[in-house]
Amino acid sequence: MDFFEVLEGRRSVRAYAQATVAATQLATILDAVRVAPSAGDLQAFRIAVVDSPEQKAGLAKAALGQSFIGDAAIVLVFLADVERSAVKYAQRGRTLFALQDATIAAAYAQLCATALGLASCWVGAFDDAQVANVLGAPAGLWPIAILPIGVPAETPQRPPRRSHAALLLRTQAGPPH
Repeated sequence: MDFFEVLEGRRSVRAYAQATVAATQLATILDAVRVAPSAGDLQAFRIAVVDSPEQKAGLAKAALGQSFIGDAAIVLVFLADVERSAVKYAQRGRTLFALQDATIAAAYAQLCATALGLASCWVGAFDDAQVANVLGAPAGLWPIAILPIGVPAETPQRPPRRSHAALLLRTQAGPPH
């Protein structure tokens, strides 16, 4: 699958077949994440790989009852490592750059999963403290995204997308007044 097919083919899938994700597929996803860009190349994020039914159920509960999380073969949880970024960027690293690093990493994982014929769904609605508790995450790691990954059991249609004109902000040339 070429890059543009991956972009076009990615969907938010909430139904997964009872199939495993091969260790080689997970390794490929993690390799893709490793090359994601990050602020100052600090890679200020961590990833929890969750495959136990109990932890997946705990994450589903923490994510406001989104039970499909528990049905995925694996769940990746991306956490911003705020202090790693703060070493170089102080408060901006804590509040923005670590968040961006974890977000970009999760996006790379999603695209790689799609390229491998797997499916995922970005989950951002959750209780941070509950997610951290389920994972046993140490202080300083801020949960940013839950990414269930598995073999798709559905093929959702693409929702309508905004036009280029609706996305673009027209700016005025010249210095601000």
